[in-house]
Amino acid sequence: MLEDKNQERTSLEKLGEFGLIDHLTKNFELKQPSSIIGVGDDAAVMDYNGKKTVLSTDMLVEGVHFDLSYMPLKHLGYKSVMVNLSDIYAMNAIATQVTVSLAISNRFPLEALEEFYAGVALACKLYNVDLVGGDTTSSARGMIISVTAIGAANESDIVYRKGGKPNDLLVVTGDIGGAYLGLQVLEREKEVFKVNPNSQPDLEPYSYIVERQLKPEARKDIVELLKKLEVKPTSMIDISDGLSSEVIHLCKHSDVGCNVFEEKIPLDPTVISASEEFKMDSTMIALSGGEDYELLFTIDQADFPKIKGNPNLTVIGHMTEKNEGIHLITRGEAKIPITAQGWNSFNE
Repeated sequence: MLEDKNQERTSLEKLGEFGLIDHLTKNFELKQPSSIIGVGDDAAVMDYNGKKTVLSTDMLVEGVHFDLSYMPLKHLGYKSVMVNLSDIYAMNAIATQVTVSLAISNRFPLEALEEFYAGVALACKLYNVDLVGGDTTSSARGMIISVTAIGAANESDIVYRKGGKPNDLLVVTGDIGGAYLGLQVLEREKEVFKVNPNSQPDLEPYSYIVERQLKPEARKDIVELLKKLEVKPTSMIDISDGLSSEVIHLCKHSDVGCNVFEEKIPLDPTVISASEEFKMDSTMIALSGGEDYELLFTIDQADFPKIKGNPNLTVIGHMTEKNEGIHLITRGEAKIPITAQGWNSFNE
């Protein structure tokens, strides 16, 4: 957490808005066949050869969505892209392009933005997406990031939040709860650092959950896996605001109820041990934590043999008739109504 106070700093005034954009994006090459014109003109030009276009935008605000006292700028650039790509994959589409816009105060030198764009570049490289535009402007205080992700899919492949049916199975990818607990670790170490600036945190025991917070991965691999397994979800959403909120979204849009089984929710051992350390209930962390960027979807029961035993996928419940409501079935077989307790940026 110690910062080198003697770093070289280049004022952004020296470059100007367009010089800054040219500098930060000079090493981005277009790789997608659909990218015709990228950065440098009045608008990007893309050609999808008859495929449907899928588009999603997210805004990240310093002090609300991220804290630069423990979020490295390179990780922030990477994560900013990931949270948008996740929305594209939640439509069962493949992301192809992104635009990145920044509002920044004069406390950020050029070198800081180079770090941020290094993270953007790594995300673009690993997920095979093109940076095709964006904007930069000044901010009275702090940093504001806006990323738009663009994807393409055949109309027959697109999956919406609506479409789930009674008796469909509810499936989640990976494991959940880690990102929230990673945030708790970082916040704790920040407070320790305030008291003793010479203290160096030992994050090794928490490496998995800290990485889940600082460097999440969008599940492009699941879209590819489902296609390979010949499984098309009946409805799908990504887990950005907590499992409870996303289950409710699927139920609302699909006009169904749901039973989620507590014992089936996939938790990494680090999540369980960290929950005990922070004296938190691991199930509540999974339901309410958010920022996992896993995929939550429903499938027809006939497709269960195709996913059975796959380590990437866990059946955690099933959809019911709407009038049966939305419930968590506890390990003690109690039936508890699920309410939306996930992330809300407008909460005080």
